[in-house]
Amino acid sequence: MDVVRSYSSTSIKSKWTKTKWLLKSSEIRDYVPRTERFDRSGLRSMLARYSTVFFKPNGGTGGFHIYRITKLKSGYLVQHNASKIRFATFDALYARLSVYERAQSFLLQKGIQLASTKGRPFDIRVMVQKEDDGRWKSTALFTKIGKSEKVATNYNQGGKIGYFRQTLSGAGFGEAAINSKELELKRLGVSVGRLFDKRKQGFRELGLDVALDRKGRAWILEVNTRPQFYPLKRMGDNGMYRRILSYAQKYGRKK
Repeated sequence: MDVVRSYSSTSIKSKWTKTKWLLKSSEIRDYVPRTERFDRSGLRSMLARYSTVFFKPNGGTGGFHIYRITKLKSGYLVQHNASKIRFATFDALYARLSVYERAQSFLLQKGIQLASTKGRPFDIRVMVQKEDDGRWKSTALFTKIGKSEKVATNYNQGGKIGYFRQTLSGAGFGEAAINSKELELKRLGVSVGRLFDKRKQGFRELGLDVALDRKGRAWILEVNTRPQFYPLKRMGDNGMYRRILSYAQKYGRKK
């Protein structure tokens, strides 16, 4: 008789909690874009410092309810999905964002100008999973290629899944640079896994969402503690999906 295993990997919803963990590591903190809790002073401070700021739910998933705020010569432009609204004053902007915050808490994050591949912005998912002996291993790298008119690159937001090397090649990276970036991100994934283990027990898998800016610098946008990988089944070669699933099934993942 088959034994049905329940999912047995610790999950943390709060992006703020996970960001604070990352910032405590001297090895990792330089990968974290400036992030603050949303309030009036935080919004004013971030917009004084950066031309683009993201307003994102503290507990959200799938790229939903992420807003991009762009500072204009006069006023501010807020984009959600493909819709855009302009605000003439800081007070008007803050008043609108405060309405969204009534339903759930939000964070403010420095905007990263994403590298693009063949004209489309992308970020990278670093899958990190535990081996049987408890050591972390970066088991896969793949990319989420967004639509140019959308704010988020997520599959749920109309993005598509891409192969890591192919995507970086399309972004102008040479083979040596791709090899170097792959090694850097795999090491980063393992470092984040070890750090999370120090903060709380029971993690078995993590998914780092990593942006490359237009200079090729890597930034951790967030760390997912129950990362989705089912869209990989739709790729021509589903070997990556099978590899991730072979680890995930050991702690109760079905897909």
